[in-house]
Amino acid sequence: MELLEELNSEQRLPVLDTEGAVLVLAGAGSGKTRVLTSRIEYLVTEKDISPANILAITFTNKAAGEMKERLGRVMDTGRMWVCTIHSMCVKILRLYAERRGLQENFSIYSEQERNAVIKQAYKECGYDDEGILKSAKFHISNAKMLGLTAEEYAKKYRYERNIEASMKIYQRYDAHLKAYNALDFDDLLTEARALLREDEDARSYLSGRFYYIHVDEFQDTNAVQFDIIKLLSTVHGNIFAVGDDDQSIYGWRGAQIENILSFEKSFPAAKVYKLERNYRSTGAILELANASISHNSHRKGKRLWTEAPKGERPVYFEADEELGEALYCARTISELRYQGYKLSDIAVLMRINALTRAFEQEFTKYGISYKVFGGFKFFERKEIKDFLAYLRLISNPFDSEACLRIINVPRRGIGDKTVQALLDYAEREDVSVYDAVLDADMLPLNAAAKGKLKEFGSYIKELVALSQSLPVDALADHILKTSGMYEQYEDGTDEGAAKRANLDEFKNSVDEYVRMNGDASLSEYLQQISLFSDTDEMDDGDYVTIATIHAVKGLEFRCVFLVGLEENVMPTSRAIEERDGLEEERRLMYVAITRAREKLFLTRSQSRYLYGRREPTARSRFVEELDGLLDLPRTRTSYGRYQGGYETGGLRVNFGYGRGLDYAARRVGRASERKEEDAFVAFGGDKKPPVSFSRTPMSAMPPKEMPRRDTSGYTVGARVKHARFGEGTVIAMRGQDKNLIITVHFLSVGNKDLAAALAPLEILS
Repeated sequence: MELLEELNSEQRLPVLDTEGAVLVLAGAGSGKTRVLTSRIEYLVTEKDISPANILAITFTNKAAGEMKERLGRVMDTGRMWVCTIHSMCVKILRLYAERRGLQENFSIYSEQERNAVIKQAYKECGYDDEGILKSAKFHISNAKMLGLTAEEYAKKYRYERNIEASMKIYQRYDAHLKAYNALDFDDLLTEARALLREDEDARSYLSGRFYYIHVDEFQDTNAVQFDIIKLLSTVHGNIFAVGDDDQSIYGWRGAQIENILSFEKSFPAAKVYKLERNYRSTGAILELANASISHNSHRKGKRLWTEAPKGERPVYFEADEELGEALYCARTISELRYQGYKLSDIAVLMRINALTRAFEQEFTKYGISYKVFGGFKFFERKEIKDFLAYLRLISNPFDSEACLRIINVPRRGIGDKTVQALLDYAEREDVSVYDAVLDADMLPLNAAAKGKLKEFGSYIKELVALSQSLPVDALADHILKTSGMYEQYEDGTDEGAAKRANLDEFKNSVDEYVRMNGDASLSEYLQQISLFSDTDEMDDGDYVTIATIHAVKGLEFRCVFLVGLEENVMPTSRAIEERDGLEEERRLMYVAITRAREKLFLTRSQSRYLYGRREPTARSRFVEELDGLLDLPRTRTSYGRYQGGYETGGLRVNFGYGRGLDYAARRVGRASERKEEDAFVAFGGDKKPPVSFSRTPMSAMPPKEMPRRDTSGYTVGARVKHARFGEGTVIAMRGQDKNLIITVHFLSVGNKDLAAALAPLEILS
């Protein structure tokens, strides 16, 4: 059969095994989608099974659409259910709405509508604490994801903060949904499961109709989804599950890896097949992936292999700080472009999205187009735009948009009616909204509302006064400490932690600007930010993807940079505390490695500004586990070993041995001629450790080196033009030839350090 001839021997076996429970452990890049669609095609064309008797469940609309398109080329899919599990549950509940106390035309609430009803319930319960509202949103979502009633959840999580109030809001929220004939997305699953559990007629009909059930990405199923799938297979037991336990990375949102690891216990007669042949990556990349995931004990076990060439050895690089890490990536990307790679062939992947800022800024400096995939660019994130609005209003009190944005951020109890009164007064008197705030006594408001406006106005007035004497970095630090913006995200959630990390990184960006530009004014800082927050994209779609690892699961790129490989970042500090969390972090590492087809670069910074301060970092244990497969610099690790060296600005600093490395200076002097006394390396107990210097390129250059721009024309005082920043003047130089770094003062963005051989610069005079 032509169908089977297109499959390899591993893929063919599960396609032909059509009866009973079958689990296919499909490694990354092993062709699982082809196996799943081929199996359905085989059932219809060779086994003469009606498409109406086949169910195919995926976890994204995109995957469902692609599968239906593939199958549509060879068969009529009109009567076949190929859909996400949520879409399937909607169809089932429409059929049996009355049995669940619903009208057939029930509404499905989006996240925004759900939050509005929760907020309504919160107010009706008489609460006036923003922390309780945030807790309620989290706990309601978590309870529904776990399939627990308010009573069950309250008992299980009785020691959680605000749990009693959250469950009271949960019960009132559910009552509202019933009254509104509405379900939220979690309800679609829990109501469908309840129907299948409690209604034998519905269960028998649906299980009898869908005689062959296919489930993609089985490792991502949560407890409720698994129950639904199992209940649908009660009549026949024909379930075909495809997944990869090594790519189970959604435990934080309820996915249970036990569903795939314990498949044979749930279905005792199940047969298990492994797809280990990889069609995506080179042998060297697969060797690294296999070595990494082998350190997990909670897995089925498989080893990816390929008939493709071994390819280039993955490259490991350590920078002194995050800007050096980003510059390394920018320089290497420039080399790759010369070798024929497009920007769209390249991805920069990281564990947390707070790390994107340095890469966005460096890529902008060197004319590298990029997109932040699965999220907003750094300066477009809400919490960052809120912080910027404070600075904008302080710099320009006439900026009414900035005033309106932060007047209730964090919440100050200033409601819509008060805001409308401000707008009406500002329009009538032809003044700014901030002026209207200062004229609070003139507004038709009660004493309480006026008091809140006066408090806000006094705070902004204090900040305006401080801005006249404080440098920009000190002003930003004061706002972060006094505005309550940081505290509003201390809600115990991962989302809150990510937003706090973004605020810390914003503060770091201000500090960097001040280090480069000295006593630059607030307005000058805001002016340069506008260039980095420009959202224009290249028309041809050729851009580097910057993304968290979670955002690119299922995608692949010719070249991948995996960055931020440090303890407490990858893996995260929270995950280190428990085995399951650490193993899921290692699965993230595996997923990231297997996104690469041809080239893989792994990087870290020896110090990083994160969580409000700059500290030395330890190399990720996931990197240490790959010693022998990567060329690791000899530096101190979290396991007590230390040996030495790092690169900065084209200079290699080599440490000798000491009795304990307490601190290593991250900055080598900016003098044009480097000398030993320009660096300081302190070893515990050693007054004068051996230190040596050697000049090496900042990046490990690919075999085919790109011809550099001629740097001989640069001199201090030369006028230059940058493709993005406009005209500027060279004010300092260090290094030479291809390692020449120039500091340029631009009218638009202040001082910028640029690698002269790479930057899109034109010498004007």
